[in-house]
Amino acid sequence: MSYKTIVAVLSAAEDAGKVTDHALALARRTGGHVVGIHAESPVVVTLIAPMEYPDPSAVLDLQERARRQSREVEQAFRSRCERDDISYEWRLFTGTAGYASAGVIDSARGADIVIAGQFDPDADGPAQEDIEDLLYESGRPVYLVSNAPAGPEPIDRVLLAWNGSKESARAAFDALPFLTAAKEVEIFTVDPPENSMQSREFCGAELAATLARHGIKTTIASRGSERHSVAETVNHRATEIGAGLIVMGAYSHSRLRQRLFGGVTSAMMRHARVPVLMSR
Repeated sequence: MSYKTIVAVLSAAEDAGKVTDHALALARRTGGHVVGIHAESPVVVTLIAPMEYPDPSAVLDLQERARRQSREVEQAFRSRCERDDISYEWRLFTGTAGYASAGVIDSARGADIVIAGQFDPDADGPAQEDIEDLLYESGRPVYLVSNAPAGPEPIDRVLLAWNGSKESARAAFDALPFLTAAKEVEIFTVDPPENSMQSREFCGAELAATLARHGIKTTIASRGSERHSVAETVNHRATEIGAGLIVMGAYSHSRLRQRLFGGVTSAMMRHARVPVLMSR
């Protein structure tokens, strides 16, 4: 298994370069083809003129700003691909649905992996709803590039966040190309359950045995969250072991519940310190 078709979803000029760099780094390792995608969404605002009609000049200005941003994103993408002599193509979709537009989702579903920027409320990048749309609608693993200033680095250690759910199982096997290339993979469980079938100390042991048959060097570890959130505990552990990638399942609860109460997925979207591969 390898990532041969890599979709890079680019939201703004500010994150286009970093997301493209990560897509190209992966394509160089796998001999993959990179598809750059930008969803041009006109800014929706209420424009009231004295006679309660939208101001045509203001509407035209907003449209021109959206087109200018699309040109900047395309230039950032194309210049990097041409410099690296990587097989690539560019797709632009226009509409109000953003990442949820049919063109973006259809392109993502036809890929081995989707790469996008991390949510940052203080930057002109993807909104949390955009990333949710990719995770819920694409059916593909989504690799989120962290907001840390560092560029793509070789991933020697991977932290696989494991809770036994079908989402975390899917993420583990969607991430096999990263896991087989890594020098070490830690299967890490926060607040592991204790039951008659398995003790806390052996949580993740069966998965470790399965990955070992792929030639992957694995260790298992667990920790109680205590006064910290699960996301904080996972991030802290990733820093401790020097992980270059976190692999985790996404949204084991309903979308409505996630939006009302938040959760580990939403927290990792905002605060992950290294790239995160998520699957649902």
